Amino acid sequence: MLKIAFHKHYVHPLPKGHRFPMAKYELLPQQLLLEGTVEESAFFSPGKIAKENILAVHDDVYFNDLLELRLDRRAQRKTGFEHNKELILREQLLVEATRRCTEYALENGISMNIAGGTHHAFSNRGEGFCLLNDQAVAASWLLRNKKAEKILIIDLDVHQGNGTAEIFKNTPDVFTFSMHGENNYPLKKETSDMDVPLPDGIKDNEYLYLLEQSLNHILNIFTPDFLFFQSGIDIIETDKLGRLGVSIKGCKQRDEIVFKMAKQLGLPIVVTMGGGYSEQIKYIIEAHANTFRTAQHIFF
Repeated sequence: MLKIAFHKHYVHPLPKGHRFPMAKYELLPQQLLLEGTVEESAFFSPGKIAKENILAVHDDVYFNDLLELRLDRRAQRKTGFEHNKELILREQLLVEATRRCTEYALENGISMNIAGGTHHAFSNRGEGFCLLNDQAVAASWLLRNKKAEKILIIDLDVHQGNGTAEIFKNTPDVFTFSMHGENNYPLKKETSDMDVPLPDGIKDNEYLYLLEQSLNHILNIFTPDFLFFQSGIDIIETDKLGRLGVSIKGCKQRDEIVFKMAKQLGLPIVVTMGGGYSEQIKYIIEAHANTFRTAQHIFF
């Protein structure tokens, strides 16, 4: 069975007019249930991540400042959020959700987090709507507990996974792959193990070709036994922040490429949703729902 992490705290209230689309975290599970892609039993609710798992990746001073709401306004603005206890709780829940997903993926081949993909969180700071790096914490947990030996992180959000690249820059057992908008946030890119910068307006055929070529190259030089997939849908042409020209159909084909690779190679995979900022919520929900539909079809 496909197991999906969801918690009521994912729908964190933000000031009116805030550009981060929190509504998708409530609407997406409803859509998946309504259309019959999954049943209610597919969802699980995580608790808070253990502090020791956070501190295996993040600086203790930074994490304690988050918990005690001690970060100044400048640091808060850099994250894109005004900090409060509910927000910090939400981050701890979504990080634990991704870690729990690794356990389900080891059992069932795949597991997915309705939230997550907080790839702009560095070891000692947050940026771009990300406070704690869920994939990094989960990957570190797998390695430390000898549940995986070599991990490939496939980051296909339109924004580079700069925090993930920084965290694992000296970790040869984790291969970081980011395929992102060349001219998009962040202005200063970090160095992943493999970066594929994309020009503005790139269309389906070129995008999918580059993805397949990149994955084939990686698998020739690195042999993972576990995968993480950052499946941001801010690559689609309707996205107000993305600047790329990929169609919703092309985005679904992207997911198919990743999932078929994982299935054929027998690699467990954890999927986090990442970004999506189209003006109309229907495009966000449809593109995200496609990721779940495709996973259900290929794996079950």
